[in-house]
Amino acid sequence: MHKLSDESLAREAQRGNPEAMEVLVNRYLKMVYALAYRMVLSKEDAEDISQQVFLKAWKNLKRFDPKKNFKAWILQITQNTTIDFLRRKKTIPFSRFEDDEGRNILHETLEDPAPLPPEIFKRKALAQELETAIHTLSPQARAVLHLYYTDGLTFQQIADLMHESINTIKSRHHRALKELRKRLII
Repeated sequence: MHKLSDESLAREAQRGNPEAMEVLVNRYLKMVYALAYRMVLSKEDAEDISQQVFLKAWKNLKRFDPKKNFKAWILQITQNTTIDFLRRKKTIPFSRFEDDEGRNILHETLEDPAPLPPEIFKRKALAQELETAIHTLSPQARAVLHLYYTDGLTFQQIADLMHESINTIKSRHHRALKELRKRLII
């Protein structure tokens, strides 16, 4: 069962084989979680989203066309579920972080996330700095970077997945890299 292609497993799952769906979940759980995490920046939220993604995939499996790419389909569900989550998420107004006189009450309790200059040259610190900079990008830009560099999708596959033109995806990719260069002073 583990040697079958995604599409063959999807056909088996559509026929009611629970083992086939279990193999697909195990095959894509890390990828789904990673994409969700990069978009929401919270382990707990990414876990919840991952669970929702596979529940939606299971419920909508009968609509999946086995002639299509299962990986693209599950990543599309992940992106849509994550974007829906971000839309529902309420933001905390900054006024809650101020006292009656308008002073920031969290200022002294927050740790400065910027690494010290000698640490910047260490590989681990640079990786963390890059990760932090990536998190400042929009969820769509993070998704494009993740899908391109981590999941190895082409711009055309990403465009199909996000239902946008390839030029939009290329522009978003270019702007994201330009913004990262500016933030990292590369």
